[in-house]
Amino acid sequence: MLVINNYEEFEKFVGQEVGVSDYLRITQEMINQFADATLDHQWIHVDVERAKTESPFKNTIAHGYLTLSVLPYLWQQIVEVKNVKSMINYGIEKLKFNQPVTVDSEVRVRVKLLSLTNLRGIAKAVLKATLEIKDCPKNAYEAEIIFLYHFNN
Repeated sequence: MLVINNYEEFEKFVGQEVGVSDYLRITQEMINQFADATLDHQWIHVDVERAKTESPFKNTIAHGYLTLSVLPYLWQQIVEVKNVKSMINYGIEKLKFNQPVTVDSEVRVRVKLLSLTNLRGIAKAVLKATLEIKDCPKNAYEAEIIFLYHFNN
């Protein structure tokens, strides 16, 4: 795991791949809990028997936003940013869902630091995040994720 203690250390990685997380299995229980939390109970996510017969994927699929929601967890496997007062999820740009994640698939994130900007003492990090699906040639998504880090001075 990469440890970053300040803005200057973070800045050294601009334009580089920062790392790749471990794989995370997306279970039906996770999908069901996400459906409950978001009130999105579309059958393609939660009705296992119907999905086996009616879904083009022959299984349930994770909500796209569920796969996006695990990004901070996966990012923390790659980098530990120390000496921060706060870290804020600031935004997502250029998000494109390329491939559904079927239940029990394993996913991991590959991250490149596109830019780092000093906004009056707050570091704006723009990351290219690619969510890969184990044993699948197509990734689940690509997006530019923006985090704000307020470092202790």
